[in-house]
Amino acid sequence: MSTELIDRYRQVKKRVQQACEEAGRSSDDITLVAVSKTKPDEDILKLLSEGQLHFGENRAKALEDRMISVNEVKAIWHFIGNLQTNKIKYMVDRVNWIQSIHKKKALKEVEKRASDINRVINVLIQVNISKEDQKSGCEPDQLKGMLEYAQDLKFTKVQGLMGMATFADDPESVRPEFKLLKQVRDEHIHLNDGSVDLKHLSMGMTNDLEVAIQEGSTMVRIGTAIFGERN
Repeated sequence: MSTELIDRYRQVKKRVQQACEEAGRSSDDITLVAVSKTKPDEDILKLLSEGQLHFGENRAKALEDRMISVNEVKAIWHFIGNLQTNKIKYMVDRVNWIQSIHKKKALKEVEKRASDINRVINVLIQVNISKEDQKSGCEPDQLKGMLEYAQDLKFTKVQGLMGMATFADDPESVRPEFKLLKQVRDEHIHLNDGSVDLKHLSMGMTNDLEVAIQEGSTMVRIGTAIFGERN
């Protein structure tokens, strides 16, 4: 089983490499976040030994448990799911990235909790690019106020934007959503100051990573293609 895991992982790395070559980009510019969800710790450890460092979870409790059970200092942890503000306190002592900040209240809470332990946390602001009600994220016109607020934070670094595209069989159908996230980022890049540096675009998953990379993604969040179907 672990052989299959490593084979799938290498295949994803190859897909990223190929997509970058076709887009005239370097694969060094892409951070691959392996999203393990219900998979065992053993899978994380196997991937760590293969050189994979970035891991994501989309449930706060799952991330909290995972960061404790996989007690590896080299692992870099991302929270990518729907963020409830009252869950932030359970992850700040270990999480490295929170990708799903969608309101000023959450920025304020991360800053408060991170300052208590004198720890800097990277965040991405999630923008609703799919226009689906069930997808979290701020509206593009709310972004300016959040970034201006974040400029003066000390323990919370806004490193870019995250978007979740519509799930579609045809990856081409979501290209406009990825274009939108890049456009929104480009329109706000003049607000880079203090703790705001919009250098990352987290977009693209198993079924659409190639299109996302073509449209400027710097982080892809891959679950199924690496870990297989969920139990």
